[in-house]
Amino acid sequence: MVKKKNENLSTYLSEIAVQGIQEKKGSDIVRLDLRELNSSVSDYFVICNADSSTQVKAIADSVEDEIYKLTQSHPWRKEGQDNAEWIILDYLDIVVHIFRTEKRDFYGIEDLWGDAEATTYKSA
Repeated sequence: MVKKKNENLSTYLSEIAVQGIQEKKGSDIVRLDLRELNSSVSDYFVICNADSSTQVKAIADSVEDEIYKLTQSHPWRKEGQDNAEWIILDYLDIVVHIFRTEKRDFYGIEDLWGDAEATTYKSA
């Protein structure tokens, strides 16, 4: 029963993250469901890209604000704020990856997790 609650929480957090991304016009939004892969990394990866470092930072701030407003949760860990080429917000159950477009293409994170169920979202 507890596992079910956590799964619902991680799904909810991933949807909030998508909303935060959409508010700042993030592009190519994808949510990878890692639960069926028995991954110890996270339940979901939420991935998007932006055209500038300024937009990458704005998206990260928006995601943090939206999740905090509804859950009073801060990321357990944040990486990449200094150069804003790839910011990672780790909430344990979900990990949000915000890339500059060329960095996303270079790292191909969706290819690394190709067996995961992918959900795509429209940019706002």
